[in-house]
Amino acid sequence: MKKIFTLFLVLFAFTCFSQIPAGYYDSAEDLTNDELKTTLYNIIKNHTEYPYTDSETDVWDILKESDRDPDNSENVILLYTGWSVNAAQEYNSGSGWNREHVWAKSRGDFGTDEGPGTDAHHLRPCDISVNSARNNRWFNYCTERYYDNGGTIPTDSYTSYTDWFWQPRDEVKGDVARMIFYMATRYEGENGEPDLEVINYIPSDKDTKEPIHAKLDALLDWNEEDPVDDFERNRNEVVYSYQHNRNPFIDHPEYVNAIYVTSTTGVGNNVDLTKIKIYPNPAKNILHVDSKNDFSVEFYSIIGEKVLTSKQSNIDIQNLKAGIYFVVVKDEIGRTLTCEKLIKD
Repeated sequence: MKKIFTLFLVLFAFTCFSQIPAGYYDSAEDLTNDELKTTLYNIIKNHTEYPYTDSETDVWDILKESDRDPDNSENVILLYTGWSVNAAQEYNSGSGWNREHVWAKSRGDFGTDEGPGTDAHHLRPCDISVNSARNNRWFNYCTERYYDNGGTIPTDSYTSYTDWFWQPRDEVKGDVARMIFYMATRYEGENGEPDLEVINYIPSDKDTKEPIHAKLDALLDWNEEDPVDDFERNRNEVVYSYQHNRNPFIDHPEYVNAIYVTSTTGVGNNVDLTKIKIYPNPAKNILHVDSKNDFSVEFYSIIGEKVLTSKQSNIDIQNLKAGIYFVVVKDEIGRTLTCEKLIKD
């Protein structure tokens, strides 16, 4: 009876997500670039920290709940393989599972210290030998499929025999990107914490302990290619219930481009943003987007789900439910030009 009730709670969590707390991101409205990043830092800093391993609640306990298999409440899902394994088998002398630091703990040399080393927003269950194979490799595109167990068990993750790179399976590429962006936003060098930065080059020293992680271009692509899904949303809620802070890039994946595209590629240098007009607001049937440049428009729900795309100047929004949306205008190669909150009547 207890197992049936537990399974019901798991399934319920995946079908009925908590809403973002009212006002949580109000201070971030209409911001971009470093101003948005700094504001998000101030929203999510000072989270409740848990020990890596302890007789009381620790990281193991959080991951057993946050990464629980929705089809089997006794199991957790492993990040890079998608395999479902017994959650109770914590390490188990090397035959169980362990905890992957998605932002490699050597990149900033923070180890398993409380704070970045135990932040569950970037810690995920992982097969032990696959975790070892990933090591502290930079995230980037690869062509060599990784085979586990001495090259006998295929996975859907990729590596490189010539470069220090790792490419997660397609189903979690976006998850990985949004975890990396979270870490670079949450840890800004204050109060003895590392100042983590995402970089768009590959360091010559693969063993560097500098607080950096690569590669930005790939992570930006993956954020677009693998949108936020129900598993990731539920995971954000579970971690929030413990740490009392959220991953903003799961709630608002459009924040990624609003920070990293405009601040790193100079978007807007050849575009007069004052001449991009989105109206009316509130809107009921048709939304008008005026720009002298080629553009596309993406609509995101309040929980970060992309619900509509268009390349039209007059966009039919009658089928959108009444509520709050975020309208993201992009140029012809997909770089964010502007993002505005829309109220749909």
